[in-house]
Amino acid sequence: MSDPITVLVVDDHPIVRKGLRTLLLSEADIQTVYEAENGLQAIQILQQHRPTVILMDLVMSPMSGVEAIARIKAIQPSARILVLTAYAEDDKVFPAIKAGASGYVLKDIPPEELIQAIRDVANGQCFLHPTIAARLMREITQVSMPVEDSEPLTEREVEVLRWIARGLSNQEIAARLHVSERTITTHISNILDKLHLANRTQATLYALRKGIASLYEDEDTFST
Repeated sequence: MSDPITVLVVDDHPIVRKGLRTLLLSEADIQTVYEAENGLQAIQILQQHRPTVILMDLVMSPMSGVEAIARIKAIQPSARILVLTAYAEDDKVFPAIKAGASGYVLKDIPPEELIQAIRDVANGQCFLHPTIAARLMREITQVSMPVEDSEPLTEREVEVLRWIARGLSNQEIAARLHVSERTITTHISNILDKLHLANRTQATLYALRKGIASLYEDEDTFST
């Protein structure tokens, strides 16, 4: 890419942000590195500076990385977002990619590979950590849909399923619905039993494939 690259680092740990800033600015083709400690700040900086690549952590508050990705893509559909996280769990990976991330790498990635990933995303390409690529291929080829005799979900179970598909933890869902975490655990167990699914990953894929959930929906479309 001939034009200089500008990067927005979104992470709630100052040491991580400073370390990434130092690393990235050592590269001749990376001109500017902005910092944001959460998704809300990231949106503000996006609107002011339009960085070439957004390097996004996933577990933050008050807005998760997945929610931030979805909102950023709604504001700027052409935004190029590279997830950089310690989490390789499927219920983090799939929602982030569905929300519009152009790549997904883990924080144990070698520095030179991270820089190459940023360059690839800046050039409009996708970049997936090998572990993530393998998970995607496995789920695409192996996860089956529930059998036809699945028991219908209740309205509350559908609501919980939507939040699962957005990558929220049991604790986060409980806080949004003003119920106990144990109640959410029970709902999820019922959802998996009714749909004949094995885990949250399959529930997420089911919700996204069936259109029960869309990561581009605004939070206000969900009941509280």
